[in-house]
Amino acid sequence: MTADDRSETAAVIDRARFDSAGLLPAIIQQHDSREVLMMGWMDAEALRRTLTEGRVTFWSRSRQEYWRKGDTSGHVQHVRGAALDCDGDTLLVQVEQVGVACHTGARSCFDVDLLDPVVLSADSGEQA
Repeated sequence: MTADDRSETAAVIDRARFDSAGLLPAIIQQHDSREVLMMGWMDAEALRRTLTEGRVTFWSRSRQEYWRKGDTSGHVQHVRGAALDCDGDTLLVQVEQVGVACHTGARSCFDVDLLDPVVLSADSGEQA
């Protein structure tokens, strides 16, 4: 890693707005299909590792330790891109998902418990 790479990573981390617990939500998305796979939490070190090591690293709030997706399951997430949102308080990480993303064995953590929200028409604001 060059000095420029370290400087760029530091600038991204400086721009990130971590919550009062020092955490940032990270939305994980399959890079080619745009499928949303999961959400995890990152602190500054997890973000640094994700941006510099090519694998997604999270902070486990329950275990109080870092973890990389796939280290025990083999369901690795290879980083293909990343972006902070306009406020800097949410991260989108685009990945190449190997295997499933959810600890339940589902492809995505959003595959179960589908909700039935009211859908409004875009032009009239009335129910479609």
